[in-house]
Amino acid sequence: MSTHDYRRVRFALVGCGRIGERHMDAIAEHASSAELVAVCDTDPAALARAVAKTGAAGFADLNSLLEGADCDAVALCTPSGLHSAQTIRIAAAGRHVITEKPMATRWADGIAMVKACDAAAVKLFVVKQNRRNATLQLLKRAIDAKRFGRIYMVTINVFWQRPQEYFDSAPWRGTWEFDGGALMNQASHYVDLVDWLIGPVESVQAYVGTLARDIQVEDTATVGVRWRSGTLGSVNVTMLAYPRNFEGSITILGENGTVRIGGVAVNQIEHWEFADSHADDDSIRSASYETTSVYGFGHALYYDNVIATLRGEALAETDGREGLKSLEILIASYLSARDGQRVALPLDY
Repeated sequence: MSTHDYRRVRFALVGCGRIGERHMDAIAEHASSAELVAVCDTDPAALARAVAKTGAAGFADLNSLLEGADCDAVALCTPSGLHSAQTIRIAAAGRHVITEKPMATRWADGIAMVKACDAAAVKLFVVKQNRRNATLQLLKRAIDAKRFGRIYMVTINVFWQRPQEYFDSAPWRGTWEFDGGALMNQASHYVDLVDWLIGPVESVQAYVGTLARDIQVEDTATVGVRWRSGTLGSVNVTMLAYPRNFEGSITILGENGTVRIGGVAVNQIEHWEFADSHADDDSIRSASYETTSVYGFGHALYYDNVIATLRGEALAETDGREGLKSLEILIASYLSARDGQRVALPLDY
């Protein structure tokens, strides 16, 4: 192997807000294998803070970053509605793309992102850091080992609080074009669990409402889900929990097992019971963790896979096609709510 194989992966970051800081910290934790060489934000104050924090070169727009930064991959922490056009531009420049959730706010935009990265022979990663939480890793192993037997019912709840000031903090928040509502934005990681844990969805029936916030999009939603396996369930979301974030949970009821992972962000195993016993059963107490953050601790773990994939040592765990699975469920839910009818998957490609 040449010394080139051992050089650090060079990342650039676009969007230096609250999620952008998670990426800065995650890359810093991988200092031996990765470095942040450039940051970009259209807000001069946010850009100045990011440059001061990271020591990376600062750029005021994406085009100048792509021309002036020697980077392997670009992480997008920009408003969701911008991800598609920015991904297509980055791919055309021959750089890999890491995009925050949701990967896009429209189905056609998500498809276009995957096609653009395929055509440019670059990788597209969609951030799903919650999958790396120890609690969900244990649950995934139990499902893969078929410990539940047949799964009958699944309930996913996201009962959080986002005050009006949160939506007023930036003009793109709470808009259809750039943000999406409670289901698409705040609950995106929980919608990801629908396919990743339980499997392909047969159809959805949804209701959405804007009950208390002055925004274009919904602050509350409920989605009935039927999986192809016959499993029934629901995803219930509100940003109106009083007075603070209350619950982020998944409950699975199966033939031979019952599990509930709750807490504020699927961070506590609250019930774990199976007909059989397994070595993993001894890990349930240590897997639970305390958190005041709904983001969990998964970004650094997520970058483990991104870096290993870019170095040719692993396969991407959540690539663009994997990202499309949750986007498809989201778009189907919005279509169902709009038209007042059940929507079957897959959507037209």
